[in-house]
Amino acid sequence: MNRLGKKANETLIEMALSADDDIAILTKFKPSQSEGEECNGPETISTAGSEIPSSSEIDKRHQSKDSIFFRDGVRRIDFVLSYVDDLNKEWEKKLERRKEFESNLQKAGLELETEDKKESEDGKIFFVKIHAPWEVLITYAEVLNIKVPIRENDIPPMVENPLDCVLFPLRLPEKVMHPEPDYFTAPFSKDKQELYLINDESTFFSPSMRNRIVNYILTRCPYGTEEGKKKFGIKRLLNNGTYTAAYPLHDCQYWKKASDPNCDSERYTLYMEWARFLRFYKEQPLVLIRKYYGEKIGIYFAWLGFYTEMLFLAAVVGLICFLYGLFTMDENMSSKEICDPAIGGEIIMCPLCDRDCEYWRLNTTCESSQYSHLFDNVATLFFAIFMGIWVTLFLEFWKRRQARLKYEWDLVDFEEEQQQLQLRPEYEAKCTQKKKNPVTQEMEPYLPLTSQAVRFCISGATVLFWVSLIIASMIAVIVYRLAVYAASASLMENTQTLQPISGVLTPQLATSVTASCLNFVIIMILNFFYERIAIWITDMEIPRTHMEYENRLTMKMFLFQFVNYYSSCFYVAFFKGKFVGYPGAYTYMFNRWRNEECDPAGCLIELTTQLTIVMAGKQIWGNIQEAIVPWICNWWGRRKARNNPENLYSRWEQDHDLQTFGALGLFYEYLEMVIQFGFITLFVASFPLAPLLALMNNILEIRVDSWKLTTQYRRPVAAKAHSIGVWQEILNGMAILSVVTNAFIVAFTSDMIPRLVYYYAYSENEDSPMSGYINNSLSVFLISDFPERNEPKENPENFVICRYRDYRYPPDHEKKYLHTMQFWHILAAKLAFIIIMEHVVFIVKFFVAWMIPDVPADVKAKIKREKYLTQKILHEYELEKLKERLCQGDTRATEKEFIATEGRMELSRAMF
Repeated sequence: MNRLGKKANETLIEMALSADDDIAILTKFKPSQSEGEECNGPETISTAGSEIPSSSEIDKRHQSKDSIFFRDGVRRIDFVLSYVDDLNKEWEKKLERRKEFESNLQKAGLELETEDKKESEDGKIFFVKIHAPWEVLITYAEVLNIKVPIRENDIPPMVENPLDCVLFPLRLPEKVMHPEPDYFTAPFSKDKQELYLINDESTFFSPSMRNRIVNYILTRCPYGTEEGKKKFGIKRLLNNGTYTAAYPLHDCQYWKKASDPNCDSERYTLYMEWARFLRFYKEQPLVLIRKYYGEKIGIYFAWLGFYTEMLFLAAVVGLICFLYGLFTMDENMSSKEICDPAIGGEIIMCPLCDRDCEYWRLNTTCESSQYSHLFDNVATLFFAIFMGIWVTLFLEFWKRRQARLKYEWDLVDFEEEQQQLQLRPEYEAKCTQKKKNPVTQEMEPYLPLTSQAVRFCISGATVLFWVSLIIASMIAVIVYRLAVYAASASLMENTQTLQPISGVLTPQLATSVTASCLNFVIIMILNFFYERIAIWITDMEIPRTHMEYENRLTMKMFLFQFVNYYSSCFYVAFFKGKFVGYPGAYTYMFNRWRNEECDPAGCLIELTTQLTIVMAGKQIWGNIQEAIVPWICNWWGRRKARNNPENLYSRWEQDHDLQTFGALGLFYEYLEMVIQFGFITLFVASFPLAPLLALMNNILEIRVDSWKLTTQYRRPVAAKAHSIGVWQEILNGMAILSVVTNAFIVAFTSDMIPRLVYYYAYSENEDSPMSGYINNSLSVFLISDFPERNEPKENPENFVICRYRDYRYPPDHEKKYLHTMQFWHILAAKLAFIIIMEHVVFIVKFFVAWMIPDVPADVKAKIKREKYLTQKILHEYELEKLKERLCQGDTRATEKEFIATEGRMELSRAMF
């Protein structure tokens, strides 16, 4: 049975490589107009291959301009091209390109309808509307291996969760969460159309499937030969200005439903139930998101939602650790001794800078030492270990969630190798040499090894240069810190008006805050250049496939962002205060600026300050860029058109005035979240509130992303993806690195290990083991030993000694100013702690990963069940066809073929 009833002399669309061409040529459909008739022009309306009345026979006044159909009201608009007919020197060349391109689109079977510029709101833009008829859809559904329903799913649903009653306020209506029944699916085949549940040809393929198919044709359709090379693809036509935009349509306005009953108004539903901030506590309608935007965008929001859910646990534990530090602040013996006038008030500290700085008393850092205890306490160790386990649980449970989505979204058999076999149009255009593909056994373009080597060398040198530029900018910030540190120390000590706030705003804190702000500004400036450099480098390498292109760009951008965002945090955590020297033998940068010292209470509070400013600043700036900027651009672009009545402002014009999401739109969203993931894992030991900040940001981020995608951007072209791709490997790498960084932060940046060593080995007071710790941790320096370069200009109180933070012998010892045994005991304890913590956390991580299977057992069973039933249905269909042929006396249908088909059915049963 042939559902289509098409003519026998019409050919199918197929992909074939021409002997003298570098691109895939689409076999022509039989055109309905004569060869000499022009198929393109500013005022031409094409109805090729259709018996629908021409537009001249339709009263346009009776059709709403908000419609998503052709003027006949029957054929859906699957894609829109726009262009401006500007009369410049390129005008004739652009016109020829458009004629050739649109002619080839029609030969490929697509139907076009052009809206004259007189019909547009501004009177300048032509719109070419594209419709994919049934024959095109079914052909490319087979080419793209699109799965379609064959039978309603009969697997019973999961047992209800006993917490469903508690979670009921978070649920969305069933019609929103599951807008259509669940089906068993199979890849589409034109020869087996009776097998599929085709109730209505116009709605069998969803709009997202339709725009994906049309986009596939547009990216491979030729438009002429220039400079001896075949040119093709809508991307090139957009780059050279032949067309100004190419996009699928939203199905309605987001603030109201479509007036056409044939429109599902899914955009309106997404806006009302998902994209408004007041719905922040509701679950996401992932099935509807996937149906409207495609699997690639759907998997991003599924990952972002799952990440936000898991952050809730980390935020709660981090808040408890912070509250523990807050409630035990008054019990901290170290800060008590620092604040005590009889102890901290009598300890004279060595100057913070050379010559201009004076001696100062330890109790001036009373407030900062108290605040430091908020983050530097026993709970810090617990939270660092907890986050090492949390990140493993997050990644393992996400694998399970991803596996469930792969089954529910028919992506189980979707393999990335299918994408690898599809060459990028840019690769085909730029590679003139050909060789045989070992998989397809067909001749295809390739890039010679020598050319690849040269391009990779240039790419590597460029990456190295820009990474070096990041490091140079970080060194510049360090120099700024050293210069400002000396100036602020001198100013605060010698200015009486600053004395009241000197306890809170210490030179270390003032330097840290201003340097962090400066560093954030530099980060934002460098990011502007990195994005363009990374794209330029990746384009120069000419990756073979889209997946290869995205992976290379991802690794470059992540490397740039990693060094850019985290370099300052690494400096504060692992270098600041570690190479200071001691009075009389200070270490200098460039033999000019004295290296920074940590606060007597430790460097952890400064790392917390750095992390807070960079992380919070990035999140605030990101939300401004993502939400406010597109809104302002759209408002400015359509400030006049919004006041026009509906019949003067068409659906394609409304979407044309929106922002373009772009092929790399999701890339930047993933990158933003992965950088945030690094902040809450790599340095979380210094800031337990980081997961809470990330949680609040992500709750907003989900709604901002959904709002801008639904209201401020054109509808993206649907694309498939069964995972978050290379980002999964990046997250795994950061999870492993986070264990190492947090172990080093606890050991070398916080004061926990020195306090524990003092508590167990050097304390002399059994009733109060931590009393005397501050005095023990400060070494003695004889002021007369100061060289002229370091000695302060004034010593009004005639101090004889000063104290500094280190473990060195006093000046009257035979090992004068050398490290004491306590220093080596502490160093050994730090190294032992790092080894023990890393091994404990890694063992627990690997054990947890081993215990949690990547695919849930019920999903495995469902996958097997669906495969079995699908194969059974296909085999039964083949048997029925063979029976019909045998009954009709078809000599080609032999009894052996019948037996072989039954044998395959038996084998399928045995396999499952």
